[in-house]
Amino acid sequence: MRTKGGNGVGRFSVEFEVANNDDLVLADRGHLQPDQVRRQTLQGIVDSGAAMLVLPQAVVKQLGLRPGRTVNVRYADGRETQRREAKGAAVKLLDRDDTFTAIVEPKRKTALIGAIVLEALDLLVDCKKKCVVPRDPRGEIFEIE
Repeated sequence: MRTKGGNGVGRFSVEFEVANNDDLVLADRGHLQPDQVRRQTLQGIVDSGAAMLVLPQAVVKQLGLRPGRTVNVRYADGRETQRREAKGAAVKLLDRDDTFTAIVEPKRKTALIGAIVLEALDLLVDCKKKCVVPRDPRGEIFEIE
């Protein structure tokens, strides 16, 4: 699920954590023990030409993420189809976290981390070192007017 014309430049794998945000909220409120939060550490392909977070269906099921709407997707090879969304995927990468809606991919084994996730976490892609780095090591900085 990459933007049209993507050429794979900037693709590499990173380890990150994804959790059920509903579980995290319940744990924060004391209604669920922290060790009962459904979470998983997995490999994700960082793709600077992709937009969304894409999760394997098996991970979505294990985490118990809420189903969302059906959306149209286009693959890098031009194929188009429809996939379901999964709501409430809490992503943690380089000690930065946010919650996202993910596209559910039935046969995928790894996640796909696209530009929306990188932007929200204020991370930059270092293609030479094949890693993501904070734009500012002091923390996220968001430009506003």
